[in-house]
Amino acid sequence: MKKTGNFEILASDSASGARLGRLKTAHGSISTPVFMPVGTQATVKGMSPAELEDIDFEVILGNTYHLNIRPGMEIMEKCGGLHAFMGWKRAILTDSGGFQVFSLAKLRKITDEGVSFQSHLDGNRHFLGPVEAMNIQRILGSDIAMVLDECVPYPCTRDYACQSVERTLAWAALCARQPRAAGQLVFGIVQGGVFADLREHCAHGLMDIGFDGYAIGGVSVGEPEDVLMKGVDDTAHHLPVDAPRYLMGVGFLPQVVEAVARGVDMFDCVMPTRFARNGTAFTRRGRYPVKAAVYKEDQRPLEEGCACYACRNFSRAYIRHLLNVNEILGVRLVTLHNLYRYGAFMKEMRQAIADGTFAAFRQDVADTYATIEEEHAALVDA
Repeated sequence: MKKTGNFEILASDSASGARLGRLKTAHGSISTPVFMPVGTQATVKGMSPAELEDIDFEVILGNTYHLNIRPGMEIMEKCGGLHAFMGWKRAILTDSGGFQVFSLAKLRKITDEGVSFQSHLDGNRHFLGPVEAMNIQRILGSDIAMVLDECVPYPCTRDYACQSVERTLAWAALCARQPRAAGQLVFGIVQGGVFADLREHCAHGLMDIGFDGYAIGGVSVGEPEDVLMKGVDDTAHHLPVDAPRYLMGVGFLPQVVEAVARGVDMFDCVMPTRFARNGTAFTRRGRYPVKAAVYKEDQRPLEEGCACYACRNFSRAYIRHLLNVNEILGVRLVTLHNLYRYGAFMKEMRQAIADGTFAAFRQDVADTYATIEEEHAALVDA
């Protein structure tokens, strides 16, 4: 067993970079590799905290940008922080708000001090810099806080990416000096666009500052699959072996497996909840549109063999009906199933690493995941 600080490596795969770990936080330990459901507005859409606990999620994600705008930090502070506000007793990771500033905000102006911008809701002016981002996360009381970074778009020029890296490092150094909530961990974020040398430079710069964990940022921003994985390759092996590695915004299950094989420990994505609202169910082998007409009389559960509440009690035909008449229960049932599938998938992968069978698990996902999508596509198109 290898142990450093708050992160322990319990087992490693001999044929890849996959590893089994445990991250200790103020609100409990997190088994890694881990998938974190996204709770942007102090809730994972469609789910109660009790349901998330039943699925056994140990950590969820909250959003600094959105929570700062609504309900605001005055209310959050009066309510005792994010855990008390939303009734969640386990760990929370909060992002810095940087991605939302760069993707949602209007009329933003980036300087070395931070970003001034108009809210995407009401047009009011706001400013977010390293000091502000860390203060918001201190008030939220998250277990893991992310530094403020500049997320560059895809594609971008090398000059732009280079300036972004230097600004990200300067902001990270300032973030590291800010007060924290009790027991709060802070992660740095590697940027650099598609440029391997810039990612290496950023990673080493963050390590010189010193953080509790390190994230791979600036991926899943519209780039092709091969470019996304290259970004992971260009970053992961430069990060400390004894610290958790977090791939931000990636959640397609085959991508998760491939990133784990490259040494990544943590993931978040809106896919299981957002796709559920569009009527898409995830299975161990792929995803399919429950709303399609081919399932209108289908008496099978969303996924045969699944033990989630939705699959134990309801048919595809019934859930399809709920979705097509816009009943809230339909979205809730697909959301519950999708999150259950993600949680079960991560447990299966952790067990495979522990058992020394990760290579077989990885190959099985690669061989079968696309097959079910092709089968469903053929049915829907028939």
